[in-house]
Amino acid sequence: MEPRNFDGEADRPRSAGAKQTGRVLVVGPYLRARAGSADAQSESHVQRDAEARLDEAAGLARAIDLVIADAIIAPINQIRPATYIGKGKVEEIAALAKSLDVELVVMDCALAPIQQRNLEKELQAKVLDRTGLILEIFGRRAKTKEGSLQVELAHLNYQRSRLVRSWTHLERQRGGFGFMGGPGETQIEADRRLIQERITKLESELKKVQATRRLHRAGRQRVPYRVVALVGYTNAGKSTLFNRLTRADVQAADMLFATLDPTLRALTLPHGGKAMLSDTVGFISNLPTQLVAAFRATLEEVLEADVILHVRDISHEDAEAQQSDVDAVLRQLGINPDDSGRIIEVWNKIDRYEPDKREALLNIAARRPEDHPAMLVSAVSGEGIDALLAAIEERLAAKRTTFDLSIDASDGAGISWLHRNSEVLAKELHDGRFDMTVRVDETKRDIVVSRFDAVPHHAM
Repeated sequence: MEPRNFDGEADRPRSAGAKQTGRVLVVGPYLRARAGSADAQSESHVQRDAEARLDEAAGLARAIDLVIADAIIAPINQIRPATYIGKGKVEEIAALAKSLDVELVVMDCALAPIQQRNLEKELQAKVLDRTGLILEIFGRRAKTKEGSLQVELAHLNYQRSRLVRSWTHLERQRGGFGFMGGPGETQIEADRRLIQERITKLESELKKVQATRRLHRAGRQRVPYRVVALVGYTNAGKSTLFNRLTRADVQAADMLFATLDPTLRALTLPHGGKAMLSDTVGFISNLPTQLVAAFRATLEEVLEADVILHVRDISHEDAEAQQSDVDAVLRQLGINPDDSGRIIEVWNKIDRYEPDKREALLNIAARRPEDHPAMLVSAVSGEGIDALLAAIEERLAAKRTTFDLSIDASDGAGISWLHRNSEVLAKELHDGRFDMTVRVDETKRDIVVSRFDAVPHHAM
């Protein structure tokens, strides 16, 4: 995918290794909370700390190598249709941008195209909103063909909405064609048509990707492997936990959206069973709807997962608000975040707590309902990992059947089949026979019953 500049158009290719190092002013235009407002009354709404929101916005800017000249909060009472913020705030920011000699102003909000254009005129600098900033990051981080296709599709849908007399060169008319000539079409109409053609082509290619993923999932379903998916707020430590659980070496860094392309690895459970662990893109507050739609092919791994680990950075000051944001995205995907039979909350980064505060956190977790447990772990130190694996195994076993078998030791083919197609929980040799306790997927249950004349002793 071609690199993009901040007004949404494709840049000419940059030289190898080139980086954007422009000075940036980050502005947080956050609505003041009003008592009795719909947001304040909503049970699902969790107020986010303004400083934490601004820090996150600055982190997003740094993720694409931008130099932060300053970051300020601009509280507002209401959203203005023309410029999002009031006239006085616009003048203050314009003066600050001029004194700092910044090339770009990042607004930590979703701007309408007209608001973005008006702000650019008033501030005399390029303006990028939160959606555009996240799209820039995704464009940099996408490595696989699938990831690049999804990012480009989201970027083009975003760009198309901003081709509304944005720049003067888009107002020129081209000559007509055919026998009648005619007035021709404006540059903006031609660009919009080309964008739509590219979007149609990308959607077609992504359908092929989805079909390929379905084939891969069908192949995995033919073996007794279940799928466990990691979800969580960006920078919650999912990739570090993924590496700890699977002994893999997926990139894990203290930055927003360090992981973009999905990764699958085998996960070994305490009793020798296997599962597939999937690491997915991190969620974030106000995740652009274009990205949720475009990345649905990738997020199908979450939709199809038997167990979902919701990884939380429990040490973060906005941990509750981040949980609310992740729950909102899960609902967008059609997943009930309160489904305790499928979702396990993982409170990560407990190594950041002092012993007394960690003990208090353990007490809080212990008081949670049995059907909504919280697993406390440190992906860095490994603390709590064994208990987490046991909890994963227990959830996966919920739809599996356990058998006690007595098999003649000479039945090597039968014993080998059980090792390949079941979890062998216990195995002892007595008087020429193997006494085995095995747990099998429902797809293999009837085979075990008929092949070994077995009767399940309990269903977990």
